[in-house]
Amino acid sequence: MAGSIAIRDLVVTRGTFTLHVDELEIKPREVFAILGRTGAGKTVLMEAIAGAFPFDSGSILLDGKDAASLPIQQRHMGVVYQDHALFPHMTVRNNIAYGLKMNGYPREEIDRRVNSQLALFGIEGIADKHPGIISGGESQRTALARALVLRPEILLLDEPFSALDPSTKERMYETVRDIHARFDCTIVFVTHDFNEAAMLADRVGIVLDGRLRCILPASELFDARCDPDVAAFLGRVRAL
Repeated sequence: MAGSIAIRDLVVTRGTFTLHVDELEIKPREVFAILGRTGAGKTVLMEAIAGAFPFDSGSILLDGKDAASLPIQQRHMGVVYQDHALFPHMTVRNNIAYGLKMNGYPREEIDRRVNSQLALFGIEGIADKHPGIISGGESQRTALARALVLRPEILLLDEPFSALDPSTKERMYETVRDIHARFDCTIVFVTHDFNEAAMLADRVGIVLDGRLRCILPASELFDARCDPDVAAFLGRVRAL
């Protein structure tokens, strides 16, 4: 089904760091959180799914197709990084339009989709501004609009809320829920925030020291029913 991800025996080496994922299946339209400490390998896992680099061994299947054989543009993914990675020399409008232009959409369709995204994310008023003079929340919404304008089946979010103030963060939680309902897509997000994972996700995968150690429903996260290392990690977070 559209939006499914299946990983088997994955090994990815980045410099001196190695990530191991024995098995992971993410269902179509699921909201899945990758939770762990800084440096645990969360973003490496997300980037492997995105096709940012080759992996040493194992497989990633997207809708049953071998991701290694799929060009990036055929993966039907949108990616939003922690720093948003907006093009600084482009206006908000042109940032959102970029992917459509690269994929050869006609001008009328580009204008229609971009205007729709501007309205959906409430950023019409900053459409002609450049990223350097907009707020963090506005930058986040622009990055989401750019990722979603191509209507991806899978949306990948890397620590999407970590740089936001508490009130903006709460609004963005609602935005993600709205995105999931409106776009009917699979969402995979990386976080080190225990409560964020429990609140937004259907299931949570816990990555420790370069290994996916445990997968469990978000509603059972406080139960800490995995191995001792995972239980200790969850217990420390819970005590904060």
